[in-house]
Amino acid sequence: MTLFIYVMMTIMFVYTAGFGVTLWKDKNKPGSVVVFGLAMTIAIAPFFTILR
Repeated sequence: MTLFIYVMMTIMFVYTAGFGVTLWKDKNKPGSVVVFGLAMTIAIAPFFTILR
């Protein structure tokens, strides 16, 4: 089950970070910064909640 959580977390992080890169390329810098913040939250939050 822990492996499944790590895989899903990685997929969600990569997808969200890729969307942030797309926003950055489209010259939407504030939106990109917010999406990268969301990607960091996706990467860090499970260590404090699910994976204790």
